[in-house]
Amino acid sequence: MLNVLFLCAGNICRSPLAEGVFADLVARAGLQTRLRCDSAGTGNWHAGDLADHRSRKVAEQHGLVLTHRARQITAQDFVNFDYILAMDQFNLADVRSVQNQAGPRAKAQLQLLRHYDPAGPGEVADPYYGDLHDFEVCYQTVKRCSEAFLAHLQQTQLV
Repeated sequence: MLNVLFLCAGNICRSPLAEGVFADLVARAGLQTRLRCDSAGTGNWHAGDLADHRSRKVAEQHGLVLTHRARQITAQDFVNFDYILAMDQFNLADVRSVQNQAGPRAKAQLQLLRHYDPAGPGEVADPYYGDLHDFEVCYQTVKRCSEAFLAHLQQTQLV
């Protein structure tokens, strides 16, 4: 089983949306027994909360239901997950100290999600201070990247 964790700041906008999109792609590909995904945040401000109502609304418009409850990333996540895909450079830098806490048992490859973006590298823009359109743009970005990431896993025969 390959384990993938999506990471943003508060785990209420981008990463739960990416988790929902990726889980749907995995299910459509019939790979639920080979791939598992989750999401987390670098901070604990929203721990226990559902995804932002705008993330849930955009997801619902695309046939997805987000039920994830926000949580903060832990050192154990670097042991349990094979990939940790961050939404932006801030999250990537912020989580390095947590990665160091995991020590030699850490196995997760830490990357930006947009490393897999066919439109080119960059960051998944944080829609939190925006409107529903910004959440739709976020959805389209994570969908495009998730499709490419899943294709990468399939092409490299990791799943």
